[in-house]
Amino acid sequence: MERRRVVVTGLGTVNPLGHSVSEAWEAVKAGKSGLGPITLFDAEEFPCKIAGEVKNFDPSVWMDRKEARKLARFSQFAMAGAAQAVEDAGLADGGSDPYRTGVILGNGIGGYEVNEQEIRNLVAKGLRGVAPMTIPKLIINEGPANVAIKYGFHGPCYAVVTACTSATDAIGAAFNSIRWGQTDVVVTGGMEAAITPFGIAGFVKLTALSTQYNDTPEKASRPFDKDRDGFVMGEGAGILVLEELEHALKRGAKIYGEVAGYGMTCDAYHLTSPDVTGAGPAAAMKLAMSDAGVEPSQVDYLNAHGTSTPTNDPLETMAIKQAFGDHAAKLPISSTKSMTAHMVGGAGGMEAIISLMAMKDGFIPPTINLDEADERCDLDYVPNVGRKAELKTVMSDNLGFGGHNGVLVFKKFED
Repeated sequence: MERRRVVVTGLGTVNPLGHSVSEAWEAVKAGKSGLGPITLFDAEEFPCKIAGEVKNFDPSVWMDRKEARKLARFSQFAMAGAAQAVEDAGLADGGSDPYRTGVILGNGIGGYEVNEQEIRNLVAKGLRGVAPMTIPKLIINEGPANVAIKYGFHGPCYAVVTACTSATDAIGAAFNSIRWGQTDVVVTGGMEAAITPFGIAGFVKLTALSTQYNDTPEKASRPFDKDRDGFVMGEGAGILVLEELEHALKRGAKIYGEVAGYGMTCDAYHLTSPDVTGAGPAAAMKLAMSDAGVEPSQVDYLNAHGTSTPTNDPLETMAIKQAFGDHAAKLPISSTKSMTAHMVGGAGGMEAIISLMAMKDGFIPPTINLDEADERCDLDYVPNVGRKAELKTVMSDNLGFGGHNGVLVFKKFED
C-alpha cells in the first residue's frame, strides 16, 4: 500500500498560558510562566501548593452550558481545544466524509474530580447520593466520544492511555490511520485535568512534584537546572487536525507542517522509573527519524520531555546523545514545560503545537529558569531566552510512567 502524506491543518488549545494557540505561543516566545498557587482546591496541607492551572476557564465559550455540566473538566478541555482546531481547519461545517474522519485523543487519568466527589457522596448518602452521569463523565474515552458526537465524525474514535506519552501516541496513531488509508482526517492530541486533591496527593507520595518553590511558583519548573526538585502538575488540552495531503490541498486548507515520522518503544523496566541506560527513548528517537527519512544532522530543534525531575533530565540528555551522536552537541533543545507545567496526558499535544509554531515562525522557544545546568545536562537547552532560526525539521518527544516513549518528527511543508 502506498504511504500517503499527512499534514496538520488545524490547531487548538486551552492551557496555563492561554485559551488559544496565538495567546499561548506569544507567551512561550516571551518566556512567560503559567504557573501559580493552586486555586482549584485548598492545598494548604499539601507540601506542593502550586500548579499550572487553566485560568478563568468558561466552558460555555465553546459549548452549551447544559452540555458542559455533563462533562468532566478533562472533556471540557478536549471540547474547547477541538472546537478551535476544527474551526481553524475549516471543517466545522463539513468538508470531509464523516465516516473517514476520526477522533483519537490521549489522556492519562480521566475525570478525577468526578471520582472524588461521587465517592464522597457515596460515603455520605449511600447509593442515592451518586449522580447518574458519574461513569459517562469520568471515563477517559468520553473525551474523544464527545468531540465525535458534536461534529458527527463517524470514523475511528478512541482514547490512547500511555501516561505522559498519551497525546504523542494518539498523534502517532492518527498519523498511521491516515497514511495507511483508513481515514482522511483525524482530530487528535490530548487533554488532562488532574489538579485535584487525589491527583496531587498521589504524585506527592511518589515524591515527583516540586515542593521547594511554593512561594515562587513561576520558578518551580526548571528543567535541566541543578536546583530542580520535581515537576509541576499542569492541565489543559492540545488538539490538532491531521489530514491527508491531497484531501487538504483539494479544499484549499492552510498547512502548518507535515507529520513525517513517529517512533514508540517501551523500556519494559519499571512502573515509574526509566531504564537508567536511556536505551528506550534513544531507540524511539531513532525510529522516528528513520520513519521520517531524516538523518540526525537534519533535525533543527528538539522539544524535549524535560520534566524538571532529578531522574528524567539527565537520563533524557543521555538518550539524546545516543540517538543523535555528534549532532547532539549542536542541536537546540528546550523544555516548554518550564512555562506550561507538565500537562501529563495533554503534554504531547501542547508540545506538538509549540513545535509546529516554532517551525512556522522560525523561532526556538526557551527553557526558562535554567540558571545553572546540572553537570550531567550539558547540551544546548536554549536557556531563558529564545532565538530565531530557520527550522525545517523538528522533533518532539515524551516519556511516560510504565516506560512508554513516544517521538514525533515534523517537517516544514513543501510540495
